[in-house]
Amino acid sequence: MSAWVYVLRCRDGSLYTGWTNQLEKRVKTHQAGKGGKYTRSRLPVRLVGAWRKRTRREARREEVLFKQRTRAEKLEKLKECRRTKTPARVRSRARVSVRLGS
Repeated sequence: MSAWVYVLRCRDGSLYTGWTNQLEKRVKTHQAGKGGKYTRSRLPVRLVGAWRKRTRREARREEVLFKQRTRAEKLEKLKECRRTKTPARVRSRARVSVRLGS
């Protein structure tokens, strides 16, 4: 079963990283204020990157590795992700805009 690693940009510009089996549902949950405690106080949130992994284990591992990067490294990874891997289906259905910047 595949899983997703995703990154949200919060209202204050901070980045939130997580993993899930159902990306679209998880993003909507965050946007509704029912996701992680961190994002609830920083609404609205926007999906800025997501990439698919083959297993939940790989997704959890990638989440940890991504969190260990510097902010500059994270933003560079998100630029790569935006160019190649974020599915349009998720962006449109979840009504999430993809915008990068400092």
